[in-house]
Amino acid sequence: MLRKTAAVFVLAAASSIAACSSGVDAPPASVKTREQPAVAQQPKAAAKRRIVALGDSLTAGLGLPADQAYPSLLQQRLDANGFDYEVVNAGVSGDTSAGGLSRLDWALDGRRRVLIVALGGNDALRALPADELKQNLSRIIERAQARHIAVMLAGMEAPPNFGRDYLVSFHQVYPALAKQYHVALLPFLLDGVAGNTELNQHDGIHPTAQGARIVADNVWTTLKPIVEEQQRQPTRKDGPTGS
Repeated sequence: MLRKTAAVFVLAAASSIAACSSGVDAPPASVKTREQPAVAQQPKAAAKRRIVALGDSLTAGLGLPADQAYPSLLQQRLDANGFDYEVVNAGVSGDTSAGGLSRLDWALDGRRRVLIVALGGNDALRALPADELKQNLSRIIERAQARHIAVMLAGMEAPPNFGRDYLVSFHQVYPALAKQYHVALLPFLLDGVAGNTELNQHDGIHPTAQGARIVADNVWTTLKPIVEEQQRQPTRKDGPTGS
């Protein structure tokens, strides 16, 4: 059943597109502060395994301090639960699924263990064809899996003003891909946040700090079992690209 909360995208959709498009498409910094170089006489600490959140302004945390974006909140949960992972915020405002695909090589470089794919919101706002969304997300998943990186797919919904056919076809992309590639699925990234004025900024689309905490809870529910499973597996020695 399609979620009624998708109606949030109708609110100020045009102005949101313009605002999001101002984002600079550059490799974002890691959520965690880089560690200082090791003292000369001490052995170099092993690099942490990384979780990359590949997304748009919802992931980048548009309108929020960096430490209030949901990837930063995920880092707090990982640390509190004793998981030795580093979260990398690879969110770029205004990005579509095609944009995420175009910078995927950077996102997958290094000791990556999990890729959170949270793309599609801007595809929906622009009414880009659902088939293109599916093709782009498929390529992202395939390339991550080729490097033995676990994928978590976060679903989005299209605005109802583009018609029911588009709404349904867009909605079906995410569960179909999750089934095809056997990846973990969060059905709707903004579940419990979309449509709630108290949990969104004035544009009606981007979560407030309180809304971002709910988004982080949503992601954590799906992410935690992936991390727990990896913790039970033998440590894998990484190559130069994390493959």
